[in-house]
Amino acid sequence: MKNQETLNSGKLRITIILSVIASILAIPLIAMQFTNEVNWTLSDFVIAGILLFSTGLAIELVIRNLKTGTLRTVILVAILLALFLIWAELAVGIFGTPFAGS
Repeated sequence: MKNQETLNSGKLRITIILSVIASILAIPLIAMQFTNEVNWTLSDFVIAGILLFSTGLAIELVIRNLKTGTLRTVILVAILLALFLIWAELAVGIFGTPFAGS
């Protein structure tokens, strides 16, 4: 019985992760219809999707394997910080790497 509940909650969290990713990626897609300020290519959407999906899976693994505690919180904050720093680097190049946006 406990395993079935774990599987259902895991499937629900994956569904939520995919829904959030779709919602986040819909924002620039919709914005592109109304303004020329947003100009994403297919590769931009693919890279953003991979980045968001890998972040979501990393968070899911932490939630599944670490039940409570300070370590869990620190790891989740570190994952989100890494997401934001990578996203900012890809967008505007805050670190000046070759992967920086134009």
